[in-house]
Amino acid sequence: MTRIQMLGLCRFSYLGGAGFQIEHDTIEQRRAFLYEPARLARRWFWFENVALPGLIAQTDPDFTLVVMTGPDLPEPYLGMLRDLAATVPQIELELVEPMEAHLDACMAAIAPHVEPSAAIVGHFRHDDDDAVSVDYIAAARADFPLVQLAFARSRRASIDYPRGLVLHADDKGLRIEARMIHNAVAGLTIYLGAELPRSAVHYAHWKLALSMPGLVLGSQPRFVRVLHGDNDSGAVGASYPWRIGTAEAEAMLADRFRLDLPALRQGMRELPRQPEASEPPAD
Repeated sequence: MTRIQMLGLCRFSYLGGAGFQIEHDTIEQRRAFLYEPARLARRWFWFENVALPGLIAQTDPDFTLVVMTGPDLPEPYLGMLRDLAATVPQIELELVEPMEAHLDACMAAIAPHVEPSAAIVGHFRHDDDDAVSVDYIAAARADFPLVQLAFARSRRASIDYPRGLVLHADDKGLRIEARMIHNAVAGLTIYLGAELPRSAVHYAHWKLALSMPGLVLGSQPRFVRVLHGDNDSGAVGASYPWRIGTAEAEAMLADRFRLDLPALRQGMRELPRQPEASEPPAD
């Protein structure tokens, strides 16, 4: 079987000219917004306590996650990212100067990490406040044969794992909601021929069917999304519920995603105050 390289991109407060739903008139305004100390403290909290545990515990450790940020990211966060990349073999840190063309900036981060011998790359985006299940990489690699015939037509295809959990974090605490969200960022793999100068960010996830064939496998929960005051997009979006009891959901968060809910709840109480969430602009 052809080897599939699994290659992810996580943008951590990257200062660029596009790529956000929240807009700013100047790069100085965006820098002030992204690097505001209280905001960075909150972003690191979610990254450290939500995104990293499941990635570090992957049952298939054969993957690369490129963490992309700017060379002027304030300390201590730049230093902590350097330490993380030095400690976790799967994490690579890329410091990209601010670029107006956001997709070009993302390719500058991703391209050095495409394996020369790779024939197929399973690209995935990983927001710094999302989580994937500990078997996500293993499933994305093992399930590719199910979409291989479609992939052969254009050297691109996707597999979507739409079953997940949404954590609503606000002044009232942490509420768990079970949702089926098709082509959410987390739990979505975009398989591309390694020769294609593209990555997952080149394809708008909410209209992915315009770009490639895809398969939906919804039997297992594979992602967690956290909604809080700092989301670029603060709404669940088009989705529908699935049934799970509270105790079962909490056990699943601990087992499949390695989330420590007591620590999350305690840490939330100690975070700098979050702004009120706002609805994202219309597409």
